[in-house]
Amino acid sequence: MAYTYLMTPDELRAWREQNGYSQSKLATMLKVDVMTVSRWERGVRDIPSFLHLALGYLELRGGERLEKGTRERKRKGR
Repeated sequence: MAYTYLMTPDELRAWREQNGYSQSKLATMLKVDVMTVSRWERGVRDIPSFLHLALGYLELRGGERLEKGTRERKRKGR
């Protein structure tokens, strides 16, 4: 029997806000349209069962925080 984790719209919104992503930025990172993220959060479209894995990767990678920190270090080093 396979285990499938289905994230709820409220869990997705909470994750996004907790990790400092706008809907637009999360859509860019996931390579989906911003309306897709909006529809997931409103419950209009089902959230893919593998999305929690992609979000876990973004957390490990540092996501938004890593990108901002990288840009700041590059500017200071010039």
